[in-house]
Amino acid sequence: MTPTKSDHEEKDAVLSAVKKENVKFVEMQFSDILGTVKSVSIPAQRLEKALDEGVFIDGSSILGYATIEESDMRAVPILDSFLTYPWSNDDRMKTARFMCKIFDHNGNRFKGDPRYVLERMMEKAKEKGYVFNVGPEFEFFLFKLDGDNHPIPVPNDVGGYFDLMPLDTGEMVRKDIMMNFDRMNFDVEASHHEVAPGQHEVDLEYNNALTLADRMVTLKYGIKAIASRHGLHATFMPKPLFGVNGSGMHVHQSFSTSEGNNLFDDPSGKYGLSDIALKYIGGLLAHAKETCAILASYVNSYKRLVPGYEAPCYISWANRNRSALIRVPAGRGSKSRVELRNPDPAGNPYLQFAVMLAAGTDGIEHKIEPPEPVEKDIYHMSKDERARLNIESLPESLGNALSIMSGSTLVKDTLGDHIFNHYLHIKTEEWDDYRIHVTDWEVNKFLRVL
Repeated sequence: MTPTKSDHEEKDAVLSAVKKENVKFVEMQFSDILGTVKSVSIPAQRLEKALDEGVFIDGSSILGYATIEESDMRAVPILDSFLTYPWSNDDRMKTARFMCKIFDHNGNRFKGDPRYVLERMMEKAKEKGYVFNVGPEFEFFLFKLDGDNHPIPVPNDVGGYFDLMPLDTGEMVRKDIMMNFDRMNFDVEASHHEVAPGQHEVDLEYNNALTLADRMVTLKYGIKAIASRHGLHATFMPKPLFGVNGSGMHVHQSFSTSEGNNLFDDPSGKYGLSDIALKYIGGLLAHAKETCAILASYVNSYKRLVPGYEAPCYISWANRNRSALIRVPAGRGSKSRVELRNPDPAGNPYLQFAVMLAAGTDGIEHKIEPPEPVEKDIYHMSKDERARLNIESLPESLGNALSIMSGSTLVKDTLGDHIFNHYLHIKTEEWDDYRIHVTDWEVNKFLRVL
């Protein structure tokens, strides 16, 4: 395709910025099927050629991408994604990044590119008149390092929810994160100490889901890099410590028109929500089990989704009740939104947002009515009481979640055959490896008595 005038102008603006900011290296950034950040670094003097041609990558070396017979691929930079890393302030190592689209050896968009999955879903929503907006609450732990600079599961502090301790290293890391990502125009809305010792949260301002997914891929990399500068290790592992809360990624979401009008708001509607919002909730609930393996994608994710630690394990919705899977926060008008509470930050944001959008949209298309909201604490209900209210449970393990996902037409259609099949294969291997492992708990519990 012949570049447009705006393409030429944007390219010139990028090259000018690289020169002005004295950038030495440029990272071509993308993600594998699980959401791990991948990158090809090039010297700045090679950038102009890369903008014209992309950079070649070996797809067979990227988890979930391709076999060795079809490994030749190109990462093509997205011009308006150019950003300079503020934390790379050494003039000899000044680094910038582009997010990339992946193309196969025939020059077609590669169907195994997770970003392409969300692009397709966003385009389908746009055709229906919807802009899908999200606002993730991003939790993580900061741990200490041992004498060999290896991370150990020892929190860097003993703080609790919203605690502020003078000269606390975690507070310094959070402020460093906010400062750096604000300089990248990521719109960090707030940060605070979370419930568990060493646990922290960073919240990004509402935006369209594709923009937020791109930012989150870089955010995860940046949080680790900034923590390392402070002599700490940042981890997005959902449940790294026994007996305390795990790390979630509550995702606030809504539809708006292209003009920015909130489509979830209706002052005359039930609970102040539009019919679109209620049906969207119905879709999220109806497909909660089959999307769970994408939203909570690791064996360890299901150590978090248990009663007693403020994480959801029952399929219900509410306005105030924080034990529900979906909560409708206070605030209407432009702030009308729903909050899904079972995703965690270890997963792939492109796939997570895509299946949320697919489930909610399916609820609208098929007019799925949600049940009445449950405002009582579900954790303290008896099994019989939950049964009377038709409250079902989320999958209790990754194996259970994968089994349900494997029969899901909605998830398969959303991800496409390539990612759907590769994801199931990779994650089934993880589950099989986990379930044959003999843990210390089993040895300590049974070795002497059996």
